Amino acid sequence: MVEAVQGAKVVVTGAGGGIGAALARRFAAHGARVVVNDLDAARAREVADEIGGIALPGDAAAIVAEARDALDGAIDVYCANAGVASGGSEAAGEEVWARAWDVNVMAHVRAAEALLPDWLERGAGRFVATVSAAGLLTMIGAAPYSVTKHAAYAFAEWLSLTYRHRGITVHAVCPQGVRTDMLAATGSAGDLVLQPTAIEPEEVADALFQGMAEDRFLILPHPEVADFFQARAAAPDRWLTGMNHLQQKWEATR
Repeated sequence: MVEAVQGAKVVVTGAGGGIGAALARRFAAHGARVVVNDLDAARAREVADEIGGIALPGDAAAIVAEARDALDGAIDVYCANAGVASGGSEAAGEEVWARAWDVNVMAHVRAAEALLPDWLERGAGRFVATVSAAGLLTMIGAAPYSVTKHAAYAFAEWLSLTYRHRGITVHAVCPQGVRTDMLAATGSAGDLVLQPTAIEPEEVADALFQGMAEDRFLILPHPEVADFFQARAAAPDRWLTGMNHLQQKWEATR
């Protein structure tokens, strides 16, 4: 995999910090040319300067053409990492739900739409979707986040099953808690569910690179998520009862 990454042209969205910055650093360390995207222009430039990459601030959903030009006409790997951790219930508000759909799902759809014509013509391309364990399971106290992460996982799965025979490789990265600003913003629910097993962003990059080397679709930086996912599928009512107990425990602390 190191040899495959050497010289690859890579875009990482949401790369001003956290998981995105860790991915950008890892790709650059293995010889890739990296476009660092983030809404925060200063943070994008800081990471790009550190790794010898190209800063491209702005909306992740609208940068594919500009990133392709910056990389001399081609993108080999696209890391759809930008996301928003929207808490709340069904009553979170239309604007909260709309933003979660736009950032967590539609940005992936728009990127794929822009990338696929070239990739299909070349017969090669790699799409890395930072999803979340919430896309396989569900996160208490965060309906917009959980629902849109389920959709992000479904879209990554659809891309893989539709285009893998045409040279397109897709990875869905589904960590639980990662020590980032996003985790800090999850409040008491994150403290209860995610903080006890939280890992560093660099460990997510480790898991991705191992998964790429093994050509795996599903990347689980927290291996225990596989057991939770299987339990959810095998006995959904038992799993929901357990999650409801967790919900009640969280409510008792608020």
